[in-house]
Amino acid sequence: MKTTPAITSSEIGILWMSYQQKTMIMRFLEYFIEQADDPKAKDIMTDLLKEITPYVEKIQKIYQKENVPVPVGFTSKDVNLKAPRLFDNGFDIMFIRLIKEISMGMHTLNLTMAYRSDIMELFRELTNITQKYYERCNTYLLEKGLLPRAPYVAVEEGVEFVEKKGYLSGNEFFSERRSLNTVEIAHLFHAVETNLIGLQVINGFSQCAEEKDVSNYFAKGGELAKEIATNLGDIILKNDTQLPGISGGNLTTSTVPPFSDKIMMYCISLFCSFSLGGNSLGTAFSLRNDLPAKFSIIMKDVFEYAHEGAKLMIKHGWMEEPPQTIKLKVK
Repeated sequence: MKTTPAITSSEIGILWMSYQQKTMIMRFLEYFIEQADDPKAKDIMTDLLKEITPYVEKIQKIYQKENVPVPVGFTSKDVNLKAPRLFDNGFDIMFIRLIKEISMGMHTLNLTMAYRSDIMELFRELTNITQKYYERCNTYLLEKGLLPRAPYVAVEEGVEFVEKKGYLSGNEFFSERRSLNTVEIAHLFHAVETNLIGLQVINGFSQCAEEKDVSNYFAKGGELAKEIATNLGDIILKNDTQLPGISGGNLTTSTVPPFSDKIMMYCISLFCSFSLGGNSLGTAFSLRNDLPAKFSIIMKDVFEYAHEGAKLMIKHGWMEEPPQTIKLKVK
């Protein structure tokens, strides 16, 4: 009889992270579905909720079978389905698209840390679901005119190889700064886009947070997101490249919180982690040396902001600990 191998430490960890993220998005979906007035948007979110719910149950069963405590995650206590609409104009799908973008990276990384066939299959299936709904969100937003495409540019004819070290220079004082290449534009625009959406999210959270220190923390994050989007956007504009803006996701005047401060803090923590990962890629793939320097400063600021948030979550008793190893006593 074939036996299932015991679960490894990395598998416990990646399932725990997935449980937190999935229970969070379920609560947001429940609220957005309740408030949705666009049938197509409602269908996308209802279908997604139906598809991801069984995976939360699968993780619970794996943990129970392995005698690992089932995480708390986020429950019905973290959402108020009757709260007035906090955002309008397609924000729900914009938010889901961003979460699916984060999920794609998480599931792919988690797959590389899984060894058991059933857990690998779980993340393969989640990856397929994520890609499907990311595409549905993209299509919806483009059709509604709520999602600007990355800039269109004219590219040089023929294939060239770099001949001068000046290609790497981003310092205008010592050599002529070359124009951005399309790889650099891709990472800069992605960072601008995600920070503009994040700015809308965090401003809404600041408007409805119940705890004053949490509201202030979100307001500070809004200023940081605005600063990042402005600084990176200026680099694109100085390249004589058009920078489209985000046209959807208006904030309403409601101050009634649809979500608990706990789940909103976790959401922003997730965004910070995503930002750090995205900026790392921007640093790695940008050849003009002023860009990695710029991304590195942003990473430092985001890390410090995330660390401040972690301390705030601990203060309020909202930070759930991942499964901890037992420290063996040496006799």
